Amino acid sequence: MHLTAERLDRVSPSLTIAITTKARALKAAGRDVISLAAGEPDFDTPQFIKDAAIAAIQNGDTKYTDVAGTMALRKAAAERFRLDSGLDYKPEEIIVSTGGKQVIYNAMVATMNAGDEAIIPTPAWVSYPDIVSLADGTPVFVPCGQNNGFKMRAEDLEAAITPKTKWVFINNPCNPTGAAYSAEELRPICDVLLRHPDVWVFTDDIYDKLVYDGFKAATVVQVEPKLRDRTITMNGCSKAYAMTGWRIGFAGAPLAMTKAMDKLQSQSTSNTSSVSQAAALAALTGPQDFIQEMGAVYKTRRDLVVDMLNQAPGITCHKPEGAFYVFPSVHGCIGKTSAGGMKINNDEDFVLALLDEQGVAAVHGSAFIYPGHFRISYATDTESLREACLRIQKFCQGLH
Repeated sequence: MHLTAERLDRVSPSLTIAITTKARALKAAGRDVISLAAGEPDFDTPQFIKDAAIAAIQNGDTKYTDVAGTMALRKAAAERFRLDSGLDYKPEEIIVSTGGKQVIYNAMVATMNAGDEAIIPTPAWVSYPDIVSLADGTPVFVPCGQNNGFKMRAEDLEAAITPKTKWVFINNPCNPTGAAYSAEELRPICDVLLRHPDVWVFTDDIYDKLVYDGFKAATVVQVEPKLRDRTITMNGCSKAYAMTGWRIGFAGAPLAMTKAMDKLQSQSTSNTSSVSQAAALAALTGPQDFIQEMGAVYKTRRDLVVDMLNQAPGITCHKPEGAFYVFPSVHGCIGKTSAGGMKINNDEDFVLALLDEQGVAAVHGSAFIYPGHFRISYATDTESLREACLRIQKFCQGLH
């Protein structure tokens, strides 16, 4: 008898978590390991946000809330959309979920039927295709090359759209590449979408406040308001507010879509934690200047990592606009043998040999549907990053 449902066979466990787990095991065994695998800020949640959570507990704010979140938090999220991107969502068009991942899951399961397609530009966050598959949909990948800054071209999107296309994903800035679209770069993509009135857009803007060098990440409805009636705009507290463990994601969408997601959430998790919601309310309505302070540190780290990786033989590293990742190519290393005798046949061999021989954990590009590369998160302290990059240089110098 087969224990699990067929739908579970369509998904693979998160490969980013797999690498992190292996790195943790090596660390526990006494190895000196620097893990650059997890996409999590190394900054602590700001004190005023923690204080709001503590106050909520002490005030007995520990009961069920509305499934879609407290009205105060939904108003705050709507106001954040307005202030940050000029988007006009009513509080009842906002849903608060247990992290951004649940927003995606709710949206796909609530809307997709067997055979429906979702276009996913690659490199892509590992969870998009698996969530689409769980929802009985079919992921359709559009490769976006490093020579175009890892950004989707309008003509490639046009070519991928079929009568079965239900969704197009846009992750801006992107995990794993850090690539971000300006308003000018999103314009031709919006023009393609205007020509296909049955296609919905899911825009994942979770990293939109983490951009550098004066760059401004745009979002679809901001660039083309006519797409509002078929766009879900997702954001959350995890990245910009250093609140990964609090599990707060939220989205603005047309009311019928919000209601559909609410209906699904009501029969899965119901509301997210009332205490986390109180913390998120403080995050969204309180001082925002610490985000710029974190951003300045991330920018310094990004510049350090890009510079040092480009000095490693066989690696070329593009400088991204946002998030806290770089996604270097290892094409110049493939086919060689490491100093420890491991043959590097592909990007997965590269990251495994790097972990075994130099104690640096990174995630192979194949995990993000883009082989020949690997992802480094620079959301870790600067000294560790410098040491990790020296080890990567040493590893690459030992390839023969």
